[in-house]
Amino acid sequence: MEDMTAWFRRKEKGIQTATEEKKDTPKGLWYKSPTGKIVESEVLAKNFYVSPEDDYHVRIGSKEYFEILFDDNKFRELDAKLTSKDPLKFEDTKKYSERLKAAQKKTGLKDAVRTGFGKSMGKDIVIACMDFNFIGGSMGSVVGEKIARAIDYAMKKKVPFVMISKSGGARMMEAALSLMQLAKTSAKLAQLAEAKLPYISLCTDPTTGGTTASYAMLGDINISEPGALIGFAGPRVVKEATGKELPDGFQTAEFVKEHGFLDFISHRRDLKKKINLYIDLIQNNPVRSEEISA
Repeated sequence: MEDMTAWFRRKEKGIQTATEEKKDTPKGLWYKSPTGKIVESEVLAKNFYVSPEDDYHVRIGSKEYFEILFDDNKFRELDAKLTSKDPLKFEDTKKYSERLKAAQKKTGLKDAVRTGFGKSMGKDIVIACMDFNFIGGSMGSVVGEKIARAIDYAMKKKVPFVMISKSGGARMMEAALSLMQLAKTSAKLAQLAEAKLPYISLCTDPTTGGTTASYAMLGDINISEPGALIGFAGPRVVKEATGKELPDGFQTAEFVKEHGFLDFISHRRDLKKKINLYIDLIQNNPVRSEEISA
């Protein structure tokens, strides 16, 4: 029979397990969607970061979109070391230079957009993707410059360009320098159109402000994910400015599509296939389009 004496002595003194030997449950094993559905993180990743029970599309960044869209997640990152300066010496509750350093440390990113060149379904392509975790995906001078350079690279290689927007709008800490990026990126997209190269714009949650007023709505094909918030000013601002109640679903992707600002809404698992299909249609490649849609 087991000697219970040691057990009682241990209970009296308390468990003396060293801190480094304790086994805590690793963080991030579960995800809870806004509708209350709980899913294992591993299952979520395998399902393209979409909650399988309620189809809620979780906000993801460039790392995850590149995994989804580039073949075998192989790509060459463009202008990876480009970082913002603080020419205006902006300061409110914190210096802008300190905010930049904090955002870089927190996210591991240099700024709110990453650009890459690789293959998608065997086709050479340039993709620019915004990251909301970096100062709300705000559009500063580096964001505009990296997008402009990515478009230049697409023209140099004569390949399609895909823009994935996820932004709160212009970066106020850069003032006019930020607003200049609306004109610069729009001008570059006009050059891309003159070169007769496809531009697919994917609006994800949220796509607002100056981003919506420039490159996000200039695609040959404008698409979105289900339920994404898309608009210029947010619903609260619009309601206060107009003094009117807003219709149900105002500024959701479905509402925006119904009013003619989007061409298509795609589930995330179909994005790679759909984007390549649209590119083939723009380039008048019916044989390949049939192969993709089959």
